[in-house]
Amino acid sequence: MRYSSYLFSFLFSLSAFAQFENVLLPLPKKAEYFYSQVEPSICINPKNTNEVIAGSVMNDYYYSSDGGKTWKSKSIQSKWGVNGDPCMIIDTLGRYYYFHLSTIKGEALVGGMVCQRSSKLKGKFKKEGHTLANGKYHDKQWVALNPKTNHLYMTWTQFDAYDSNRPEDYSHILYSKSEDGGLTWIDPIQISKFPGDCKDNDKTAEGAVPAIGPNGEIYVAWSRNDSIWFNVSLDDGKTWLTQEQFIVDQPAGWVIDIPGIYRCNGLPVTVCDLSPTATNGTLYVNWADQRNGTNNTDIWLIKSTDKGQTWSSPIRVNDDDSEHHQFLTWITVDQTNGYLYSVFYDRRNSNGNKTDVYLAVSKDGGEHFMNYKISESPFLPNPRIFFGDYTNISVHNGVIRPIWTRLHNGKISLYTALIEQRELN
Repeated sequence: MRYSSYLFSFLFSLSAFAQFENVLLPLPKKAEYFYSQVEPSICINPKNTNEVIAGSVMNDYYYSSDGGKTWKSKSIQSKWGVNGDPCMIIDTLGRYYYFHLSTIKGEALVGGMVCQRSSKLKGKFKKEGHTLANGKYHDKQWVALNPKTNHLYMTWTQFDAYDSNRPEDYSHILYSKSEDGGLTWIDPIQISKFPGDCKDNDKTAEGAVPAIGPNGEIYVAWSRNDSIWFNVSLDDGKTWLTQEQFIVDQPAGWVIDIPGIYRCNGLPVTVCDLSPTATNGTLYVNWADQRNGTNNTDIWLIKSTDKGQTWSSPIRVNDDDSEHHQFLTWITVDQTNGYLYSVFYDRRNSNGNKTDVYLAVSKDGGEHFMNYKISESPFLPNPRIFFGDYTNISVHNGVIRPIWTRLHNGKISLYTALIEQRELN
């Protein structure tokens, strides 16, 4: 019995800390910005998992035709300018999307959001759509796709004036949608009643990531004032709750101090299970905060099985219970089986600032998570270099492709890992 126990522990250790191949994404030859390859987004083609696309700040585009083993890259341009925050999507018709912020006459965050579309994996983005140009400032957009209709749904933060201390300047969460593949968009709808300030800090309304339910429901959560808020539309975005609902506290707010990191946030990510399983329709919100102390940032999850009317208590995603930092999380659902996947930075293996990347997997609707170290080696960040605000991950039919920025010895690089669910069983 003792031998069996030791053998089980040994095999578990191998499974939990298996080494996965890390792949460097090449910087485009004509990259224009010294902080390129931060704030990445990645998407697997659900019709062909060998096709994977990615983007990073400011205007980098990457594509792979062999499941992420090798990549090519290029820089994209737009008549509305490209100002970062890429969001990558592939719809069921095989169209490739690159969403980003615009810049008008060199002024950042003005003009709205841009949708660029290509019919080719190589990214010949000849089709462009633009949401608005109202003279205000716009940031942190994200997009969800309804796989039944290919309609696109976008949410973001609008600032009356960016980085303003004036009490009359507010931040709000806006929503828009496109029914023609991103070429045209409806007039934006304000879906937050309670305003935030414009300091891009804890009291600012930020982090709106939309998710689509099984019957076309639109869900979105965001942070403001040490809390996470939620709104929902059950009629394809025509109407929303008259005011957003508080769903969970976020102690000390969404702006988090992490030693060695230029800037870090704990903004929420909303996803919904569309799989043909018992967890279909379950809604999840994933974020980071310091409720356990300023030396112990953790990754959290709450879930709802009744379209956001009631929510679970917070579930800790990282299984490290020591005073170490886990931060900059993203989450997704494998819509073929309902498994949950969260990727985040992790310092459980260091008493200093050395940072690894971990993957957390849940097969039971977020009740329990297994953690796996997926970075081949830790890196040491530089607090003087902008590191970006998020990681990202895409999963389909057991093919798992996280993406993260690595910052070491003053150099920024971008990585994915080649992971299959069968390797984690």
